[in-house]
Amino acid sequence: MTILVTGSAGFIGSNFVLDWLAAHSETVISLDKLTYAGNRANLASLAGDDRHVFVHGDIGDKQLTASLLEQHQPRAVLNFAAESHVDRSILGPEEFIQTNVVGTFHLLETVRAYWNALDDQRQKDFRFLHVSTDEVYGSLAPEAPAFTERHAYQPNSPYSASKAASDHLVRAYHHTYGLPVLTTNCSNNYGPYHFPEKLIPLVIRNALAGETLPIYGDGQQIRDWLYVKDHCSAIRRVLEAGSAGETYNVGGWNEKSNLDVVHHICDTLDQEAPRSDGRSYREQIRFVKDRPGHDRRYAIDATRLERELGWKPAETFETGIAKTVRWYLDNQDWVENVASGAYREWLSKQYS
Repeated sequence: MTILVTGSAGFIGSNFVLDWLAAHSETVISLDKLTYAGNRANLASLAGDDRHVFVHGDIGDKQLTASLLEQHQPRAVLNFAAESHVDRSILGPEEFIQTNVVGTFHLLETVRAYWNALDDQRQKDFRFLHVSTDEVYGSLAPEAPAFTERHAYQPNSPYSASKAASDHLVRAYHHTYGLPVLTTNCSNNYGPYHFPEKLIPLVIRNALAGETLPIYGDGQQIRDWLYVKDHCSAIRRVLEAGSAGETYNVGGWNEKSNLDVVHHICDTLDQEAPRSDGRSYREQIRFVKDRPGHDRRYAIDATRLERELGWKPAETFETGIAKTVRWYLDNQDWVENVASGAYREWLSKQYS
């Protein structure tokens, strides 16, 4: 038995592959384009493991994906591959359209051809699981109910619009062609191997380096925070028992403002890695100009996933952040290796 995982060297994809192989004997075929956020080092612990086959390539390369499907005959394809940073989508939206929309289309076409050639039982058992985001739903008012799977799509950034388009394609391939798909829409992930341009890893890295901790606007934008390994366990459960054609929201039940998140990280670092001058990391916080079209609030209602499939997160925000901070403290070499000159130039441009 084999599964194909795209975007396997990225943040969520690599955590999924590592957790999968820690619990299963089933082979994983990894496909990743290795863009700035894809890192082979995330999967270094799997070197020499015969259950893991890494392939450097693009989901938009139909010849490559067709050959992988033909050679390895996976029972499932899990699509983590995506451009995922709102800030980058504002500065350069084209890559998001190419990867998230066109790339997903090409992958769906290749998978559909593969699935059509399977025998009846293997067609019935096959799944295409598409990993998406809560940002497709738009922005919530302060007292509005959290997003359910029935919430209308109202994307507000090039990133979320490109993911919404890919979600619609996945849905269409089920309703038009019968392809047995599953879609998950998750809230903000955090945890090990998170590329340090997103809020939590950026704050941890900058704090330890004695640099500014930039916060957009007034810092009162609210997000639901989901520890990445909880997300991975939810995906495993959806793959195992989800109904074909259905969508499942995955959330951590942890609504926090960005400022509260940064304060919590600073307080944790004050305990775990105090500054040499004895002062709080909170003193490094600086408020910067808000980004265009910044959504004010996201919140996920994951009731369906718990009610129908019995899943709920294992970590609270406090326990997840404690594990995350400890991982970054213990893996400073990984952080500095990914924080290249190009990364520093991007930060300077973004927060100038």
